[in-house]
Amino acid sequence: MNDPFKQGEPPRKVLKAADEAEGRLDAWLTGVLEGEFSRSRIKALIEQGAVYLNGKACIEPKKKIAPGDTVEIALPEPEDPKPKGEDIPLEVLHEDDDLIVIAKPAGLVVHPGAGNWTGTLVNALIHHCGASLSGIGGVRRPGIVHRLDKDTSGVMVVAKNDIAHRHLADQFADHGRTGSLERAYQAIVWGRPGQLHGTIDAPLGRATGDRTKRAVKREDSEDAREAVTHYEVVERFHEKPDATALASLVECRLETGRTHQIRVHMAHIGHPLVGDPDYSAGFRTKANLLPEPAKSVVGRFPRQALHAFLLAFEHPRTGEVMEFEAPMPNDMLELVEAFRT
Repeated sequence: MNDPFKQGEPPRKVLKAADEAEGRLDAWLTGVLEGEFSRSRIKALIEQGAVYLNGKACIEPKKKIAPGDTVEIALPEPEDPKPKGEDIPLEVLHEDDDLIVIAKPAGLVVHPGAGNWTGTLVNALIHHCGASLSGIGGVRRPGIVHRLDKDTSGVMVVAKNDIAHRHLADQFADHGRTGSLERAYQAIVWGRPGQLHGTIDAPLGRATGDRTKRAVKREDSEDAREAVTHYEVVERFHEKPDATALASLVECRLETGRTHQIRVHMAHIGHPLVGDPDYSAGFRTKANLLPEPAKSVVGRFPRQALHAFLLAFEHPRTGEVMEFEAPMPNDMLELVEAFRT
């Protein structure tokens, strides 16, 4: 086995654990390196044998760090932080000198990041728009004022100059409370909410033990952020006399825009999204109990059943209120039809 610290290999960094050091090795390294690498990247480096703990190779990210420990890490070559244009097809709903509105397909990452440096919406936009994209969002996020999860489809708006970026960003920061911004989603959830319409007002923060997930938090929690979702049940599938149902089509409108907000909020009230890999673990076996063809359709559905079908905002130059809709994609339509049978 090759020693990752041999001459000619990537340079190494030697770190000494302070007196207050504690917790998992991957988490400690992520914090000490101050964001130089994501936690998932650090974890991968540990598993690849690029980290030595007190002189011995350590391939366990969960290994506990202790005060006085010496950690050596082979630093990989930095990746080019500036995304390049790629000829990726875009479904353009509207475009002018100030902005572009697109229907994002499921599976497309919005902006480059660890593990996704190419093949993103930003790469596609750079190719399509050229040098006109706004830079306010940062080198890796030119023009981006909001985002959708990789596996959420739907309408997005992107700024093409700095003035448009500021104007749109202000609208999203206001969450439509005093302006024209409106965002609405279609979701297919397990079961039937007890109330056919309601409001979920539950603060969100990072989930304990997994920084990529979110969880409902107490209001006095350090990282709790206000999160409000309004929902309405549009259709119930296989509803029973006791007011329960196999699944429901729900329309959600956001009053705030937190990461994974709809997914976490619907799971919080006991009705997680069908296909959600992170927040519907307790419902995975439910698909095995379904009749055909629903069993097969749900079993192969590859993502959370969530689609941003409506977006309205004020145009930054004209002041006109613009509204765009994207029809439900075929995979969710197939899911709806399967539940109806």
